[in-house]
Amino acid sequence: MSARAGIIWTTLLILTAILSLVFIFFTLFPGKVPAAAWQYFMPAEVERARRYQQIMGLVGILGFLAKTAFLVWLVYSARAGAWSEGVLRLMGGRYYPALVVYFGLIWLLLEIVGLPFNFYSSFIVQHQWGLATQSLASWWSDYLKGSVLDLILTGAGVLLLFWATGRWPHIWWVAAGIFLSGWLFISTFLWPLIIAPLFNRFQPVTEGPVKAMVTSLAGRAGLRIDQILIMDASRRTTTANAYFTGLGATKRIVLYDTLVDNYPPDEVEAVIAHEMAHWQRGHIVRGLLWGILANFLLLGLLYAVLRLTFTYEIARPGPYAPQILVALLLFLQLVSFVGQPVQNAISRSYETEADRVALELTGNPGAMVRLQVDLARKNLADVAPPAFIEWLTYSHPATLERIQAAEGYRTNP
Repeated sequence: MSARAGIIWTTLLILTAILSLVFIFFTLFPGKVPAAAWQYFMPAEVERARRYQQIMGLVGILGFLAKTAFLVWLVYSARAGAWSEGVLRLMGGRYYPALVVYFGLIWLLLEIVGLPFNFYSSFIVQHQWGLATQSLASWWSDYLKGSVLDLILTGAGVLLLFWATGRWPHIWWVAAGIFLSGWLFISTFLWPLIIAPLFNRFQPVTEGPVKAMVTSLAGRAGLRIDQILIMDASRRTTTANAYFTGLGATKRIVLYDTLVDNYPPDEVEAVIAHEMAHWQRGHIVRGLLWGILANFLLLGLLYAVLRLTFTYEIARPGPYAPQILVALLLFLQLVSFVGQPVQNAISRSYETEADRVALELTGNPGAMVRLQVDLARKNLADVAPPAFIEWLTYSHPATLERIQAAEGYRTNP
């Protein structure tokens, strides 16, 4: 490893450590709640939500740090290289079978490291706080289906990537960026048709108040809405939500049944208008374009760092040695964490715009305020998180901020 590579890795590790420690500090000591919150929430509600968010935040960051520490140990203890050589010997020197086995080993060990944190946060905590309705068997079914999909898709990606390093040793990152760009569009198009139905059932909205509401909103927004679907979220959770997904013929708005069944019509209308706003403003396509740019930048940086880190290994003809996979995973883990604020800032700007357009479509800021209050209460959201935590991890503006924006629209439409 060159001196410059050492500086890059050390900088990434220090930044990750600093951000993690500051996150933990503000999670444990979130500070005072703004006085404006008491107009909408009781102190006991805010305190309960903060305790829940503290648990989820701490479990999440500890799970991330455990995986990161494992990858760091593999790289700096030379275990990654030793295991790579051992697998190559086991496979009789056959490169691609060895790469498959090596990837499977690293993937499995990372799953084992992350499983306790995943199970505790997504099953035990959710039941302890009354947010889950899912049985243990159902949780394991979801986990195994998700894991198999991840293993297949990630494994295929790794094989293609390492093949590309041998085929185009100096520009493989460009080829990978082009492939990922196409995959982003394909997966976004296919996800509602293939992946989502593996985990939930979706029913089209039938004739009735919701259908009439959608038709009216779509006319005001100048949109042709082909599909509004209701998802059976209640089989897993008591929380409510909605989302906009798909591209082209697969574009659809999906509403949780917990939202449709438990919220007043004008609040459901506010949600639908918000999702229509994402459609109208092209947020999925814009997000994909940002993702493509980020992928090229990330892959270019990855290539530069790997060249500095494994100068002699990369100079050899043929695809990269399997051990380089661990450094690749560690780099992506660190950079994704450090780069969260940029990604989340873009997402928050889209959500803010969607809220504003929804208010224009409905002309009902009171419903938007009540929606945000009800969602925060039932989903145990921290209504006013510390600014640092919102900056680092929030893809949506904080609840109090969204309420105040709606109140501002009430006075200055």
